[in-house]
Amino acid sequence: MIKDQAASRGAAHRLVLRVYYEDTDFSGFVYHASYLRFLERGRTEWLRERGLNQGAMAETSLVFVVRRLEIDYRKPARMDDSLTVETSAYPPGAASMRFSQAITRDDAVIVAAEVLVAAVRDGVPVRMSADIRARLGSRA
Repeated sequence: MIKDQAASRGAAHRLVLRVYYEDTDFSGFVYHASYLRFLERGRTEWLRERGLNQGAMAETSLVFVVRRLEIDYRKPARMDDSLTVETSAYPPGAASMRFSQAITRDDAVIVAAEVLVAAVRDGVPVRMSADIRARLGSRA
């Protein structure tokens, strides 16, 4: 079940972005798939803040892939809106991690999402190293 950002674990990472024409559809509203890109950027920056560069990880064939996504589109955004992607995470499992994300405009949640990512190497799920899990906030 999707929860508002306040219910997620720990301090949220915030990424401010602007809506551009390319993010919208013929109606002038943000196209639904554009929100997925915004959420991806939020998770990427959350990881970067913890010293995990996905480009460098991919060079070792370790990548995070979205396994499950639950999204609630609450209100539309339009071109030129300033949005904030708030990302926080639950403690990681051995091979997966769950994120709670919200896209806000003027402090109102317009999109809420719960995202489960899996660690994959060469197309096969793998356990994350102790170092990676520690950077992600593992309690073990």
